[in-house]
Amino acid sequence: MQKISLITTGGTIASKETTGGMLSSGALSGKELASLCELPKEIEVKLVDLFQIPSMSMDLDRMDELKQAIQEELKDPDVAGIVVTHGTDTLEETAFFLDLTINDNRPIVVTGSQRSPQEVGTDVYSNLRNSILTAASPLLENVGVVVVFNERIYSAKYVKKVHASNLQGFESYGYGYLGIIDNEVVSIYQKPLYRESFEIQRNIPRVDIIKCHTGADGIYIKASVEHDAKGIVLEGVGRGQVTPHMVPAIQDAIDKGVTIVMTTAAEEGKVYPAYDYVGSAADLKHRGVILGADYDSKKARIKLAIILASEAAIDGKHFKY
Repeated sequence: MQKISLITTGGTIASKETTGGMLSSGALSGKELASLCELPKEIEVKLVDLFQIPSMSMDLDRMDELKQAIQEELKDPDVAGIVVTHGTDTLEETAFFLDLTINDNRPIVVTGSQRSPQEVGTDVYSNLRNSILTAASPLLENVGVVVVFNERIYSAKYVKKVHASNLQGFESYGYGYLGIIDNEVVSIYQKPLYRESFEIQRNIPRVDIIKCHTGADGIYIKASVEHDAKGIVLEGVGRGQVTPHMVPAIQDAIDKGVTIVMTTAAEEGKVYPAYDYVGSAADLKHRGVILGADYDSKKARIKLAIILASEAAIDGKHFKY
């Protein structure tokens, strides 16, 4: 019999309906959640009730606590894999954080639900059951952290919440999913070629995301620097452009030792130095901005914060893959 550790953190998947008809996110304990589901009898499930919080109460420090809880479970050689239940709004960020900070070949699966356990047509039970089956599958060894949702298996790096309420809430634009769970059979069609991990050595610093739009200036960049951000992720447009009005503040931040990474708001494609004007990716790279390839801004923030908290000397190579 295989052994899977199920670590619960709250979210819609563990929610209860309040008297006003709304949901209290994370209200169910892990034990209550597990008792509602028909878990696979051929798999031993060990329950670890870590948090009971809404998704937006997750932060980098709690992600680090979760990482430590997973690492504690992985000390047991009999544990074949890990499943984490999580609120969907920040699920993609936590999954990527874990992917970058846990160096273990065993499957780690993050899942959640778009509907509460009490709602008609809830996806709680299918997502949780499929996640346990995925975590127990040898096909997922050395794949890294994955997200299981609506019978699909996604890589942590590219998965994104794409719908506020629909059961098909997650997608990986341009890359697709790694595999599926069909009638409790796990199938994998592709795997990531490149994996990396970092060991956190110091307090995780503040890293802010600043979005570019027409007429944007440097006010938010200045505020970020004034509030002691050690890193800034710019969400530019197209190939990685910002307005010329933002450039003086960007240059000042770099001169003060702030690490800046450029990403694009486009759903597909990479940041690339294709144009020659003030505020273009080429101009910003020349000033010391790191080009963030195809990372979206939230994933780039997670990675930048982790690297800054590690012993790694950050450079453009860290955002190449």
